[in-house]
Amino acid sequence: MTTMSRLRLTLLLVLGITLFAADGVVAQPTPIDLGTLGGSFSYPSGLNNRGEVVGNSTTATGTFNIRKAFLWTGTNGMVDLGTLGGAISTAADVNNRGQVVGTSLTRLPLPGTVGRHAFLWTTHDGMVDLHAPLPGGLGNSSAGAINDRGRVVGIYDTYLGVRAFSWTATEGMIDLGTLGGRTAVPSAVSNTDQVVGSSSLINMPDPFGIQPRHAFSWTPTGGMVDLGTLGGPRSGAEAVNEKGDVVGWAEIDESLIYHAFLWTSTQGMVDLGTLGGTSSYAYDVNAAGTVVGFSYTTGDSEVHAFRWTAAEGMVDLGTLGGTNSFAYAVNDRGQVVGRSQTAESVAGHAFVWTASTGMVDLAPLTGHASSDAFLVNNRGQVVGISYSESENIDARATMWLASAQNR
Repeated sequence: MTTMSRLRLTLLLVLGITLFAADGVVAQPTPIDLGTLGGSFSYPSGLNNRGEVVGNSTTATGTFNIRKAFLWTGTNGMVDLGTLGGAISTAADVNNRGQVVGTSLTRLPLPGTVGRHAFLWTTHDGMVDLHAPLPGGLGNSSAGAINDRGRVVGIYDTYLGVRAFSWTATEGMIDLGTLGGRTAVPSAVSNTDQVVGSSSLINMPDPFGIQPRHAFSWTPTGGMVDLGTLGGPRSGAEAVNEKGDVVGWAEIDESLIYHAFLWTSTQGMVDLGTLGGTSSYAYDVNAAGTVVGFSYTTGDSEVHAFRWTAAEGMVDLGTLGGTNSFAYAVNDRGQVVGRSQTAESVAGHAFVWTASTGMVDLAPLTGHASSDAFLVNNRGQVVGISYSESENIDARATMWLASAQNR
C-alpha cells in the first residue's frame, strides 16, 4: 500500500467520514487494497478493534505455496512477521492488545526435516515458539485464536488424533481433554477464557470423520462440558460471546439435517429454526446475543444469510440480486458481513448489512471480479478478499469502511 493510501485510510478513520450519496442513498464503500509481501496473494484471517489485520501472503521470491504471516496496520502497511526457522508461516488471529498467534514451520535437528509449531508474536518479543511436549504429542501444533487476556487456543497432533490445547504465559501449553474420544478441535475463545469447539465421543479411529462428535464448552474451572445436540448424533460450536452464549450447528436426527443453535447456561441448546428449508448454520454471535449464519429457504432451492434475535427470531437478509448469500460475522453494533451472489456474478460480492440500510454491496478491488467479507470490528471496518478466477490463485486482502450511520 502506498503512503497516500495509508494516509487516506487514516484520515477516514479519524474523521469518521460517512459514505452517503447526495440523494440519501447509501453509497458503496470504496475497497482498500491491503497489499502483499511482494507476491500476488494475500489472505486475512484476523481483525481487532484497533483495525490491525493479520493473515498470510506470498512474497516476491517465494512460490504460491510459500507464504509468510503478516500484520497490517494503517500506519505501517503490511509487515512480514517472519518464521520459526522454516520457510512458511501464517497468522490466524490478533487480539485488541496487538498480540498475534498462528503457525510456523520450524527447522528440526535432523537434516532436511521440519516441524509445525504454534507461535505468539508481539512487537516486543517478535515470534515466540509456544510448543511444548504434551502426552502423546507428535511435535506439531497450530494456534487458532487468542483473547484479550492472552489465552491462546489451538490444536496439537497425537498418535491417536488431534487434541485441543490452551496456552497462557503462566500455565504454558495444556491439554483441554476430550468428551471421551480421540479428537477435540477448538473454534473460539472468549475474553472470559471460555473455549468452544467440538470433540469426538468414541475412542476409536475415525479417518472419514463420521463418528459422533458434540459441541463443547471448556473453562479453567469447569473443564470440558458436553453441550449436546438437537437430537442427532453430531454438533459443533463456532463462536462464543462474553456472556457465555454459544452458537453453531447441530443435527436434529439421523438424517444429517442440521439446524443453527444457541446454547446458554440457563436454557441449554435451543434450535433457531430455518428460513423454511431443511437446514441452517450459525457462524457468529455478538455481545447482545444476535446470531448470524445461513439457512436454506423453502424448497431448498436457495441459501440465504440470516440474522436471529430473541425478539424477532430468524430474519432473511436477502441477496444482492443473485440466488445465494451467507453471513459470516456480526459486530456489537449489529453490522453483519458476508458474501452474496449478484445478478451478474455467481461468485458474488461481499456485503455489509444493517437494519437501517439492508444489504450493501462491497465491490471488489479494481481488476478483480469478486469479493468476500468475513471479518468486521466494532469500528465498522470490514475485511475480506478480492479475487478473480479462483480465490486460491489470485486473492488480495481488502478492507472496506462501513458507514458509522449504517446501524
